[in-house]
Amino acid sequence: MSNTIAQNIENILSQITVLAQDADREPASVQLLAVSKTKPISDVIQAYDAGQRHFGENYVQEGVEKVHALAHLSDLVWHFIGPIQSNKSKFIAECFDWCHSIDRLKIAQRLNNQRAVDQKPLQVCIQVNIDNEVTKAGITPEELPAIASQIAQMPQLTLRGIMAIPKATSIITEQRDSFERLAHLYQALQTNFPDVDILSMGMSGDIGPAIEAGSTMVRVGTGIFGQRTPSPKKD
Repeated sequence: MSNTIAQNIENILSQITVLAQDADREPASVQLLAVSKTKPISDVIQAYDAGQRHFGENYVQEGVEKVHALAHLSDLVWHFIGPIQSNKSKFIAECFDWCHSIDRLKIAQRLNNQRAVDQKPLQVCIQVNIDNEVTKAGITPEELPAIASQIAQMPQLTLRGIMAIPKATSIITEQRDSFERLAHLYQALQTNFPDVDILSMGMSGDIGPAIEAGSTMVRVGTGIFGQRTPSPKKD
């Protein structure tokens, strides 16, 4: 019999604790982001009942529907972690608490302009394409200081850190190399921007080396909710 969502969350949190301790870190320094894309609202509620509060969505329409459907759960925190189309930025600015996938200044400016002044600033991360993969979004490491400086001046955004999806590899030394380069970028960013405290890297398959390198937020979907199903709302 497969584990329940609550059991999966407990297992992941236990794994995070062990990995953090092995890296001489406090387990509380690593936050779990449950990636709920393509999963039904009932699964989100099960995770919520198990104590999970931070959820990540990749598709705008699907995410907005969940935000509205679960608006009565006031302590839910919604993270948008997918690619951003310009014509969808308004919905992200209006509905989400976080956005991890800013990969160009134009998108940051739109999010800033579309975030209502009576809302708390949108918490944002800049997506870095650490391995320069042509199939992935994200800025180059060299572009990070300049775009970070501009985002930090936008009143409706709060720059919190960087997010990355390193190249898929089972070679542990290659995983560590990518994560260590991201950690250096993050540390440099922290010296200039006092609100920066998020290094969002590591997923189900590479959570170990990510935490070892200093990740402060790991994004886990399959490990919590099981295999993903195709979504009709890939936007």
